[in-house]
Amino acid sequence: MRTRTADWFETKIRFEKTMDDGLQKKVTEQYTVDALSFTEAESSITEEMSSYITGEFEVTDIKKASYKEVFFSDADSDDRWYKAKLQFITTDEKTQKEKRSNVYYLVQAGTFSGAVKHIEEVMGTTMIDYVIASVAETMIMDVFEHKVQPTGKPASAEE
Repeated sequence: MRTRTADWFETKIRFEKTMDDGLQKKVTEQYTVDALSFTEAESSITEEMSSYITGEFEVTDIKKASYKEVFFSDADSDDRWYKAKLQFITTDEKTQKEKRSNVYYLVQAGTFSGAVKHIEEVMGTTMIDYVIASVAETMIMDVFEHKVQPTGKPASAEE
């Protein structure tokens, strides 16, 4: 399990897709990209999708993701994305009251129970007291990380 902290943007792409029965259908798919701005997010998803989609497509929506960290799995069977809400538990020194702060993560897993297992695997290495408040499957098809060449310049799609 690998984690990555970044500024993530959720994007939606609308295009004509060839379905299993051979018919063309207009679909909207959701993807997440690592970017510093809305402009960079649009540029990044356009570059990524141009190698997968033949024909025209349009970016119909871009929004800043509520999560800053993504848990990536290396297992081929982990083909879904789950949004997890964790509550970090701290105790106020003065009042001795328990305080919970919500933190969101995007987790790659094959099943709901797999997502919970991955969360516990990553969070088990920390000293933070937490509870899993919710885990829900998303419509996200894939997550694209920012590509950087060893020289520090962004890579182009042809490489």
